[in-house]
Amino acid sequence: MSDRDPADSAAPRTPGLDFIRQRITQDLAEGKNEGRVHTRFPPEPNGYLHVGHAKSICLNFGLAGEFGGLCNLRFDDTNPVKEDTEYVESIKRDVRWLGFDWADREYYASDYFEKIHDCAVELIRKGLAYVDSSSAEEIRAMRGTLTEPGTNSPYRERSVEENLDLFARMRAGEFADGAHILRAKIDMASPNINLRDPALFRIRKVEHHRTGSAWCIYPMYDFAHAISDALERITHSICTLEFEDHRPLYDWCIDNVTLPSRPEQIEFARLNLTYTVMSKRKLLELVRDKHVNGWDDPRMPTLAGMRRRGVPPAALRDFCQRIGLAKKNATIDVGQLEFSIRDELNRTAPRVMAVLRPLKLVIENWEEGRVEEMDAVNNPEDPSAGTRKVPFARELWIEQDDFREDPPKKFFRLAPGAEVRLRYGYIVKCTGVVKNDAGDVVEVRCTHDPNTKSGMPDANRKVKGTIHWVSAQHAVQAEVRLYDRLFKSENPEEAGSFLDDLNPDSLDVIGDARVEPSVAAAEAGSRFQFERLGYFAVDPDAAPTKPVFNRVVTLRDTWAKIAQSEQAARS
Repeated sequence: MSDRDPADSAAPRTPGLDFIRQRITQDLAEGKNEGRVHTRFPPEPNGYLHVGHAKSICLNFGLAGEFGGLCNLRFDDTNPVKEDTEYVESIKRDVRWLGFDWADREYYASDYFEKIHDCAVELIRKGLAYVDSSSAEEIRAMRGTLTEPGTNSPYRERSVEENLDLFARMRAGEFADGAHILRAKIDMASPNINLRDPALFRIRKVEHHRTGSAWCIYPMYDFAHAISDALERITHSICTLEFEDHRPLYDWCIDNVTLPSRPEQIEFARLNLTYTVMSKRKLLELVRDKHVNGWDDPRMPTLAGMRRRGVPPAALRDFCQRIGLAKKNATIDVGQLEFSIRDELNRTAPRVMAVLRPLKLVIENWEEGRVEEMDAVNNPEDPSAGTRKVPFARELWIEQDDFREDPPKKFFRLAPGAEVRLRYGYIVKCTGVVKNDAGDVVEVRCTHDPNTKSGMPDANRKVKGTIHWVSAQHAVQAEVRLYDRLFKSENPEEAGSFLDDLNPDSLDVIGDARVEPSVAAAEAGSRFQFERLGYFAVDPDAAPTKPVFNRVVTLRDTWAKIAQSEQAARS
């Protein structure tokens, strides 16, 4: 399956003028940045992207598109301990899949290591940075608290010459990890703890995924990020709200070294979802400890997992547009994401019939060997999708749940003596059952009314129930994976460890489902609505002889119904 989804056909919605767009519009009106708009999406390649990153991707690339500007893809790869080429490639796949292209503007902070190093030397020469030989514990103690100022390091007044010498020897590899760090000299009494002489460079004798062993000192994220933005002549550095307190440091770094531009940092609230964790560290823990089957497990909130599950990228873009931008953090109901997915699939996914838990139905007054082709609508929301032929024969498969030998009240499906319409076919009446030695019903016997098919005299005869089916002779055996939410609670961390809230029923594998023959050879990633059951997509690892379908989303918000039922029971 290609990175760009062939079924991604939805046009983006026209965005409203939120506070970021207002700022950019004002900057353009005032002639700032020579009338340019240049953004960037700057992930750290230390994990797979998740749905929260989709908001940032859509925002940064979207702003560039709306204002006739450019957007870079830049990897802020400043920590070789946690970064890997696997993550770089996965991020590029995700951004392309979501529908965006960075053309030739693929950059890395590691591209600028020499320039970032030179900026550090410039700060030392100006007396604005010094090499601190204190231990990590000592530096932590000197930093102070949110209510108490920090204290100056005993190494803070080293001479420029000594600092230059030590920093050069740090780069040359003379010292062990942690022996020294380079710190900015700002204000240890600042109420903003990020300005209390933050670290700029540290020693890490670790191979880098791009530069190998060329470097043994690496810039800290805040320093490298600001310098990289300025070197790329970014105009608007869009980031999430947790970096608001870092903005004074961002500005300090840019204002105190020689750079070609001065970007403006603007913060927005990050995306938080109910029933979800968004921390890369926690997602890595789920993968590492095998609570899930890898980064692309369809239960994961990663873009790789959502792609494998079958979520259309247009639905994610629509969701990001619907929730908009805010200046305060809030948690979005995951039902809003599911609504966007259903809305997209309702318009684009072909309808087919599948039976997840098969029960044999035999039409006694149907001739042996006779097969009739029924006309079935591919998508009632899209008349241009046309129709298809579905084989109908004497023996069919129906859902076990669509038959009850002793039905409750208002059960309008199949039961002894009851009638139902078979979707696109005839009305049938149950005349009896066949049971196994254990007393379980293994076969339902019926007769059909030949005048009730479309175009026949009694085609419009009313019955209260309609059920789906597939021909036992023609249906294809398939595996169906019913994915549900990975966590049981809206806030998985509210009661303690998020691992304690894992949903034991988040995956139900059905190995003996039956699907109509029209979907037997569907390509990986193809999406369908299984009538009455939900939306499903072909898993990329499906074997040619036995297709595998992942449930993308249910037809309705079943969790909301469950919550309402539980609330009613408590009342």
